[in-house]
Amino acid sequence: MKTHCTHALQCTTAPVWRWVLLWLFFCVAPVAAASLSPAIFAVIYSRSDATINREFEHIVADMEQSSEVVVYRVALNDSDATQTAASTLSDSANRAASLSQKVAALNPQGGIAVIYPDIGEPYRSVFLKIIEGIEERTNTRVASYAVGNNFDMVTLSEELRRRDIRMVIALGRNGLKAATSLDRDIGVVAGGVINTSDTDVRGMAVHSLAPDPQLLFDRLKSIMPGAKRVFVVYDPRQNGWLIRLAQDAAKHHGLELVAQEASDLRTATRLYQEFFTSADAKKDVLWLPQDSTTVEESSVLPMILQESWSRSLAVFSSSVGHVRRGALFSLYPNNVELGRNLATSALSQIAAGSSLRGVVPLRSVLIAVNVRTASHLGLGIGAGQKSYDMVFPEQ
Repeated sequence: MKTHCTHALQCTTAPVWRWVLLWLFFCVAPVAAASLSPAIFAVIYSRSDATINREFEHIVADMEQSSEVVVYRVALNDSDATQTAASTLSDSANRAASLSQKVAALNPQGGIAVIYPDIGEPYRSVFLKIIEGIEERTNTRVASYAVGNNFDMVTLSEELRRRDIRMVIALGRNGLKAATSLDRDIGVVAGGVINTSDTDVRGMAVHSLAPDPQLLFDRLKSIMPGAKRVFVVYDPRQNGWLIRLAQDAAKHHGLELVAQEASDLRTATRLYQEFFTSADAKKDVLWLPQDSTTVEESSVLPMILQESWSRSLAVFSSSVGHVRRGALFSLYPNNVELGRNLATSALSQIAAGSSLRGVVPLRSVLIAVNVRTASHLGLGIGAGQKSYDMVFPEQ
């Protein structure tokens, strides 16, 4: 819902002025309670007098410098200015209402909502941090809806229509599930998910939590310059899109990527065993993607970490939890920055009037490192711990 407050002023300081000012000030009601958007003013003036009075120009310019307001200039022909000056207050109010709709269209933040999983800590705090970044980028509070496994889709859809929501940022698996059931005229940007199927995304833009291979390989070369080959075992149903990006990233960094497919745990285990049998610790490294098939946590991961330690082979991961358990390093989300990027994507789609499609990897990242593992591998990074965002073992 929106509340409009209009005020009409005519500038009469000097006879030569034919400026007609309509100060349109409206407060966009919060899409979340206790939220206010920046005040929006429209300044309407006669086109022919635009260069006559510089003092007025300075006043408007000063207003435009304020972060508390948004100013839109509307130039009228002489006939429009005269008619506006002679109109009644009621007529001015009607014009103001019409203009407010146009100005509101230029200030789309109020049309964004966030759907995220109704989940306990520590995951809830992660989503709230992402929402914090979204609100920082949009400069307003956004309507946020926590949805569980059995949410009421009809009620949610009615609420979004009532608030005139044009774009939804869907976070997590439950948020994505809810977004796929929304009206087709509501745009969707998804984030906070690791991987998706084609049926999940219905042509929407998806910001994955899988770190960009370009960033992973860049960090690998900075920590271990002698690395030449990167081995990875992956399920193409989950990470085929990511491996395609990794192939280009490897070439860029002068690395050979040895990517092997495995659609079940048995195949994955065999491929890991073959890797450890033939790997050269001086130049070969193992990359663990976020893959529930090939990086099974209870049996495969302990085996990988044990073998890599005994053979002094470097293992890096796309999951920060693996660094705590002994992987060399990982990239993980900067949640506030991720929220800003999601909001930027949503605002861009609103401005363009069209939807973006496809899955993009995580680029808003922080880095975690295991200094015990680094020391075991003979990598001297202990003195540079301050350059890492998270260090294990915890000091």
